[in-house]
Amino acid sequence: MHLPPAPNSPSAIQILRWIFTPMSYMDECASKYGDIYTLNLNPNYPAVYINNPDALQTVLSSDTKELSSPGELNVIFTFLLGTQSVITASGKQHQRKRQLIMPALHGERMRAYADIINQVTDSVISKLPIGAYESIRNVTQTITLKIIMQAVFGLYDSPRATELERVLSDILESTSSPLSLATGIFPILGKVLGKFNPAHNFDTLRQQADKIIYEEIQERRNNQDSQTRVDILSLLMSARDEDGQAMTDVELRDELMTLLTAGHETTATALAWAVYFIYKNENVKTKLLEELNSLGKNPDSNVIFKLPYLTAVCNETLRIYPVGLLCFPRRVEKPISLCGYDLEPGTLVYGSIYNTHRRQDLYPNPDEFKPERFLERQYSAYEFLPFGGGARRCIGLAFAQFEMKLVLAKILTSYQLELLTKNKVNPKRRGLVSAPDRPIYMNRLS
Repeated sequence: MHLPPAPNSPSAIQILRWIFTPMSYMDECASKYGDIYTLNLNPNYPAVYINNPDALQTVLSSDTKELSSPGELNVIFTFLLGTQSVITASGKQHQRKRQLIMPALHGERMRAYADIINQVTDSVISKLPIGAYESIRNVTQTITLKIIMQAVFGLYDSPRATELERVLSDILESTSSPLSLATGIFPILGKVLGKFNPAHNFDTLRQQADKIIYEEIQERRNNQDSQTRVDILSLLMSARDEDGQAMTDVELRDELMTLLTAGHETTATALAWAVYFIYKNENVKTKLLEELNSLGKNPDSNVIFKLPYLTAVCNETLRIYPVGLLCFPRRVEKPISLCGYDLEPGTLVYGSIYNTHRRQDLYPNPDEFKPERFLERQYSAYEFLPFGGGARRCIGLAFAQFEMKLVLAKILTSYQLELLTKNKVNPKRRGLVSAPDRPIYMNRLS
């Protein structure tokens, strides 16, 4: 098989670089090889990485006879999400799950979440001590976790909500380091590390989360009043597929775990980056405040969502340091030509979000935070793809964008913050996604 060019280093070195320094490694490969390259991370499945928009359109536009996107390729997520998650499902089951979940995360349902987003943001920020150093990512993670708990479960400051928040935070922290990812890829390493493995207590934490989630599901099934609720759990429980079938308890658990974990940590990171760039660039902050203040008091959430400069700021944040580095993989089923290379069946193809967002021909001076890019040009879904693309595009993207904009609007118009971390902050791996490489400190002035 004639694969695209690959680094000459041994597979073990490539794996270590991918686990511990993925961004610099992808920068190096794209600089050396261009639109397409191969990484030898698994001897059984050659993996090709693409950042050419035309090739990405071919790969991501839909499942075809040449390319498929089976959920089994996302097996790395099953340790946390289970086997019934929309992320790990395939074919008709995957389509069924998306159809059941989508209504709860789109359209008019979004307006119902606006009050939750504003109230939680106000509650968290107002409790920050004036004059104290605060890690902005800790703050945004608190905000997004409370929002997702209330939107998904309708759980507010109850003992069950408090306990589930604690357990979920511990789960994500235990799986956040590159070392925990390495032990997932090499189980023998986890055994060698023993109690020093960052994820050594993961199974216990997952069992605790499962107990709480299943208790809540059972309570809803026993309570007829739950049919009048509009939180996502209630909506999922009442949803029916085209055959009139509802989700099982296991399906509900896995989808809830997907929403609770992927639905808050990723947005928390994006918000932390947004706050950093807004307060680091005085001109950006001034323009954003002018746009927000022009709406007057208590603007409609949909009006905020459609603001052009706020949208540009959020898009540029998601471009410069995308939380997800890659699209979910596709598998070659029949020989296909991409970027001049003939790929054989069995080859895995990844759309590189990170490399695409750093292409000089699309984004000149890609290290510069410049929201105006998104006012000056309309990018295609294969040039700007922070939520992936095609059949595996992130199902919660509308909710994430809505939440991100409303949280930023509330912070900027209601509070005065000062950025204390003045030096450049870089991205690093945090579990399966990316995050700032060190705390970004803010000071609340009023």
